[in-house]
Amino acid sequence: MLLQAAIDWNLRVHILDPDAEAPCRHLCTQFTQGALTDYDTVYQFGQTVDVLTIEIEKVNVDALEALERDGKKVFPQPAVIRLIQDKRLQKQFYREHNLPTADFILTDNRADVARLLAEQPDFFPAFHKLGRDGYDGRGVQRISSTADQEKAFDAPGLLEKAVDFEKELAVIVARNERGETQTFPTVEMVFHPELNLVEYLFAPAQITPEIDQQAQSVARKTADAFGIVGVLAVELFLDKQGNVLINEVAPRPHNSGHQTIRANVTSQFEQHWRAILNFPLGDTSAYQPAAMLNLLGEDGHTGPALYEGLETLLAMPGVFPFFYGKAITKPFRKMGHVTVMDESLDVLRTKVADVKAGIRVISTE
Repeated sequence: MLLQAAIDWNLRVHILDPDAEAPCRHLCTQFTQGALTDYDTVYQFGQTVDVLTIEIEKVNVDALEALERDGKKVFPQPAVIRLIQDKRLQKQFYREHNLPTADFILTDNRADVARLLAEQPDFFPAFHKLGRDGYDGRGVQRISSTADQEKAFDAPGLLEKAVDFEKELAVIVARNERGETQTFPTVEMVFHPELNLVEYLFAPAQITPEIDQQAQSVARKTADAFGIVGVLAVELFLDKQGNVLINEVAPRPHNSGHQTIRANVTSQFEQHWRAILNFPLGDTSAYQPAAMLNLLGEDGHTGPALYEGLETLLAMPGVFPFFYGKAITKPFRKMGHVTVMDESLDVLRTKVADVKAGIRVISTE
């Protein structure tokens, strides 16, 4: 989707990806297969471009820092990526910069969690999160009592006190080299009950103007605290007392902003290019209320992907499917998304239910 936005501006985009059959290989100017975590691979690739950016945080930051020292423009900056790669550092950063977030305790291993269960039972229920390499719900376990202590990770992580929240929100904020910031309207996310990833979202969020202002302010302050250049997704909890707390952030275009391709004047993907190329940031106004549903591979289906129900979907007004070019579907793999738009929120919710029931990603084998 970043590539599709770049094509409109005649940008020459080189891609490094570990998958020889990555969907992007047919859209980019030049494709290189290689490990994102290998120092030499990332460093050598970076020598071929003028500006380097990422679409996933799991990348060799040492190589990015070396490229930055060589004078290459690397956005988001390696120091920001390094902070966000480690949830322990990320949470400490919020605390140090007076940014609102849930209470937490750093842990080194499973034994620490068992000890805390015994010494501080009032801290639970809590979520044990791996410090590094958790992604799309992986690396998170809910710990409610001693019966759950074996679920804890035997590796550096953190215990985050469970938030009694009303809603889960997100704000996409962009910041360029001049320090100019621009936010997208606050969205309301609904997570899959088992997979801990976004199932669908509504934009704008159904919240009061005061809560919206609070969410927008937290997002801007977070981007400024990091000093990030590029797009930053700020995931938030709205607790039962009306407080907005930072859950996590992602230093890149994010699932919580995919609907902006059709629903907003400027998409998050175009906005990322504007930010890292130090152009004026675009208008983020929404054309009308929108929803976004993730298309996940059906449980029990692995193999060549088939989008069942596509014809019905395309007959629905204000419904826009986006497939990611992944040839193979797997259970719960993100295979695409659908943006749904309507001026009426009630009609929008009905459409979302119809779309959810009407399309499945299955295997032809």
